[in-house]
Amino acid sequence: MKIKKIFYADDDTVSVNGLLRMRVPALLIGLTIGISLSFITSRFEVLLSENIKVAFFIPFIVYMADAVGTQTQNIYTRDLRTGKPSFKKYLIKETLLGLFLASASGLIVAVITLIWFHSTKLTLAVSLGMFGTIVLAPLVALIVTELLQLEKTDPAVSGGPITTVIQDALSILIYGFIASAILL
Repeated sequence: MKIKKIFYADDDTVSVNGLLRMRVPALLIGLTIGISLSFITSRFEVLLSENIKVAFFIPFIVYMADAVGTQTQNIYTRDLRTGKPSFKKYLIKETLLGLFLASASGLIVAVITLIWFHSTKLTLAVSLGMFGTIVLAPLVALIVTELLQLEKTDPAVSGGPITTVIQDALSILIYGFIASAILL
């Protein structure tokens, strides 16, 4: 059985053609899921048409989940390159961090939303959406990164685009379903 070696993207040593071969597959996956994300978002047309204020928070919720996931992924990817990190230890710690960051972000956005719109339903939808997306972000980042590592693919190249588009889709779905349940 031939063991597949991981080739790491390195602009100093890998040709442009090699870098393209490494980067394009993840971007194509992202493009495909991104197009699907447009269809997913359209499923919430009734919600958005009846309460446009829901749309105000989509970029913020998606960004926060992506930011938390990116932090997790960058740290784990760096540790994969320099040593043998424990996936289980990362999973436990990042889950706890995700719970804390999700709770804090959900509370902050709840206060802001309530002061801004004076709507307890909208506040509940936004804060629960924020909580749900952020609590999952580190898990998505770790799982995608670990799967890429196990497949002998450089997670620094493919992890970001794939994790981002998966997290974006999950963020829209979570926020959309929560907001629909509360506001429709």
